[in-house]
Amino acid sequence: MIDDDSRVADSGEPAEPAKPRSPYSERPIARARQAKAQELIERLVAEGRVRIADPDDDEVDEWRRVVNYAKRHGLEPAGKRIEKVPYGGPGLELFLTEGPHPNARSQRQKAGGEPVPVPARLGYLHPVVAALKDDERRLVMPSALRRRSLLLLQGLAAEAVRRGYEVRPARSSFFPREGGVDVTVDGFAYTVSARQEFPESTNPERSARLVVELAHGLTGRPGRWRDRKTRTLEEALGVILGEIEARAVEDTRRRQEEQQARAEREVRWEAAMDVAKKQAIREQLAQVLREEARGWQESAALSAYCMALERRIGELDGAVDESTLDSARSWLEWAREYVKSIDPLSGLPGMPHTREPTSEELKPHIRGWIPHGP
Repeated sequence: MIDDDSRVADSGEPAEPAKPRSPYSERPIARARQAKAQELIERLVAEGRVRIADPDDDEVDEWRRVVNYAKRHGLEPAGKRIEKVPYGGPGLELFLTEGPHPNARSQRQKAGGEPVPVPARLGYLHPVVAALKDDERRLVMPSALRRRSLLLLQGLAAEAVRRGYEVRPARSSFFPREGGVDVTVDGFAYTVSARQEFPESTNPERSARLVVELAHGLTGRPGRWRDRKTRTLEEALGVILGEIEARAVEDTRRRQEEQQARAEREVRWEAAMDVAKKQAIREQLAQVLREEARGWQESAALSAYCMALERRIGELDGAVDESTLDSARSWLEWAREYVKSIDPLSGLPGMPHTREPTSEELKPHIRGWIPHGP
């Protein structure tokens, strides 16, 4: 048996120990991503939003990795989070918004807020819920489930009013098995409906299940709640109201951004129209100039003709009869008067008057805009 020392001796030199791998944070890719993430945060704090126009797929993937790196390593400013939305088709828009993401684990319990009280009897109902109770065409389901649905909607409506929101009849048209209300927050209406989840089921447990839905949910946002082993629908009402409030925050932000975008678009349109009007008026003046130049060129040619005619009359004086010469002199006199009338330099030209350009005159000068508005 050959021991380790003899193997080292046979190889000539002792084997070098394997070098330990460097931590991920010290590798070039991680350092580059960290630098990009830090730069992104600095730009977002300074500029408010960062827009990446027309990126290719690799760039989009890289920006998403940068954002994820910033989130994982706590680079976001305190109390804020990075959000990303589509911009201009394939582009991305990154911005900072308040608070942690509503779907974050740390926020799931907070999203429910305080428990929402659900009444035990159908008395003192909100007018919208009372109208729904009296409408036999809605919430067509077993009486026990219908009663529970109305109690859930009443609890939701009462809490919404307590929080300062308005509860209105639902704008959505429901199937007979459904019924709901609209909760209006900051001018945005959100329809909450209840229905029997498995109306055709013969299984008593399945047929007794209700589902509450929040209509028109955004991609990735929760919009449907059911009874669970760990939480009943009654206990989920706070979560549902929290989701409505979260959507209202997003919709308000989106509305503000749209208003800002409209204002910015109007500023750009006005600037484009100002340039277009100047160019259209310039074209008006250029047209006058071209017409004057054409008149000047014509008058110069005719003036040269008159001079040649005058020389010719002198050359033929005495060689032709006097009546022929008189006729030629009369023609020369008329021609000179005409030349004077069309010569723009017979007097001193002034600055031409311009008029408000028409839409057709503006169109060639407004790239990507229309004359009637932004």
